[in-house]
Amino acid sequence: MNATRDVAALIGRILIAIMYIPAGFSKIGAFAGTSGYIASKGLPLPDVGAALAIVVELVGGILLLVGWKTRWAALALAAFTLVATVFFHDFWAVPEARQFTERLMFSKNIAIVGGLLLAYAFGPGRYSVDKQ
Repeated sequence: MNATRDVAALIGRILIAIMYIPAGFSKIGAFAGTSGYIASKGLPLPDVGAALAIVVELVGGILLLVGWKTRWAALALAAFTLVATVFFHDFWAVPEARQFTERLMFSKNIAIVGGLLLAYAFGPGRYSVDKQ
């Protein structure tokens, strides 16, 4: 059972990291667009927010992928994702034509937060730098 759990933890970390690492890299290449999108939501300091998003997604994603400081990386990514979800997938505040898509994205992100909290609670498994 432990070997199966460790393989599942590794695959889970890889699959979640696949979402964050490319997103962080894409924000580097589209920094102005990312900052503009943050500003369009009325958030303060959009350039700082864009830089923070890049750091959290890249560093957190890489740490999660390799399994080093996994619990803290998972917790940081969970907090980041939860906050971003509330501000950027506010299905309750968009026109009816967009509500379905935004509700779907909101729900998906909340599920990802749940997976990250499991990684925080149970650690990265044996196939990681942390080897827990």
